[in-house]
Amino acid sequence: MEKIHAVCPKCQTVNAVLPERIRQQPVCAKCATPLLPGHPVELNDQTFERFTTRSALPVLVDFWAPWCGPCKMMTPAFALAASALQGQVILAKMDTEAQRAIPSRFSIQSVPSLVLFRQGKEIARTAGAMPAAQIQAWVRQQL
Repeated sequence: MEKIHAVCPKCQTVNAVLPERIRQQPVCAKCATPLLPGHPVELNDQTFERFTTRSALPVLVDFWAPWCGPCKMMTPAFALAASALQGQVILAKMDTEAQRAIPSRFSIQSVPSLVLFRQGKEIARTAGAMPAAQIQAWVRQQL
């Protein structure tokens, strides 16, 4: 059976995982960090590229800002969605104030903005705060 790639959210090591092990919460072979956590992964300008291009699972990135009220309100909903979508989609967050290169590259104009990536390519985008159920429904609709 063909293995899929999962990038470690801590050390960025690319791990080969058997598809049947996805639901068994595999860990990184190098640092033992869970590869598919049930919570959002923090990305920065240095980790974004490797994480989104080398992960076999789609990656949903929440571009947010610390001063944004709707972003703060959506944080718990995004975490709930990460738990519900664990093993299907990796949810990640990127602070647009601290990390400028990637948000600029993708022309992020408003926050929160959700961008869904598959093997490094943007496949869908939406803006505005959403409850967890709506985030999940939107992601499933795009896939």
